[in-house]
Amino acid sequence: QLQLVESGGGLVQPGGSLRLSCAASGFTLDYYAIGWFRQAPGKEREGVSCISSSDGSTYYADSVKGRFTISRDNAKNTVYLQMNSLKPEDTAVYYCAADRPSSVQAMCIIGIHPRGSWGQGTQVTVSS
Repeated sequence: QLQLVESGGGLVQPGGSLRLSCAASGFTLDYYAIGWFRQAPGKEREGVSCISSSDGSTYYADSVKGRFTISRDNAKNTVYLQMNSLKPEDTAVYYCAADRPSSVQAMCIIGIHPRGSWGQGTQVTVSS
């Protein structure tokens, strides 16, 4: 069974940083694109950043470009999301997902196929 476990969330002041981790078990991340999504209270889930399985291509939502960086360490079967210059509007539950999409842009904008896998989420709160 494919499992994804997020960690690294927490409470941080505006302007601060956090690094989220998405660890996979039961499968090898090498063959999957991984995406980070977030859902704030009362809002729909949105794609934040996605990274391909093959050439390392990435996609970022406009709202996080220049502040967030996605990376993967296949040896550790883990994908990371480095979040800098955090803003209160970044407050949300962050989820990682694994899929085999046509492109990372499609994955982040459209979402993942029902065959894909989701983690349980980690809360990020940006507040003074």
